[in-house]
Amino acid sequence: MIPLRDENPTHRFPVITIMLIVLNVIVFFYETSLAPEALQAFFTEWSFVASRFFAAPTSPQQVATVFTSMFMHAGWVHIGGNMLYLWIFGNNVEDRLGRIPFLIFYLACGVVGVGAQALIEPASTIPTLGASGAIAGVLGGYALLFPGAAVLTLIPIFFFFEIARVPAFIVIGFWFVLQLASGVASVGPSVTAAGGVAYFAHLGGFAAGLALTVPLWFSDRFSRRARGGRY
Repeated sequence: MIPLRDENPTHRFPVITIMLIVLNVIVFFYETSLAPEALQAFFTEWSFVASRFFAAPTSPQQVATVFTSMFMHAGWVHIGGNMLYLWIFGNNVEDRLGRIPFLIFYLACGVVGVGAQALIEPASTIPTLGASGAIAGVLGGYALLFPGAAVLTLIPIFFFFEIARVPAFIVIGFWFVLQLASGVASVGPSVTAAGGVAYFAHLGGFAAGLALTVPLWFSDRFSRRARGGRY
């Protein structure tokens, strides 16, 4: 299932969501401007590498890579998918949290995502990069706050495609199950050595997004009950 857009209006212009998309796109176009050797050097210096981080966890450079890695992408499909999900689901979470809290939320989910992947593979020398952990947190927050929101979704059925309105909890739940299954399958020395997708960054970011929005979820429930009690 590929989400195309949601039918969940916002009350405020999504300044932070757009700013994050623009920053990611700028960095990606900078990457495309580099020669192969310079690009490899850029990835080596600014992506997150678990073994390098744990060797010097207090190094400002290594701490910085936790954040710089969130704005780097490995290709057009990588950044295209991430920015699509951020645009569809980020504006509503930003609208509900507020702009600065949303920025903090986004970065915190990204940090947890990087940390989750690092704890699974602490000796890895493979660079980890991408906004996926942070965006997974946005999905977790959206699933909890707007589970019934309609998402216009492209559904491939063999050689045909169907566009349907699907509740957000099904779209995001399907995504989560895929990440969980792929993450479990990715555990093992042969798979780890080959590199690939940082599934546990996705799972960690998603869990962080859920946890950080639980207080708002309770607040919304109590508000609805209070309003219902006055009628």
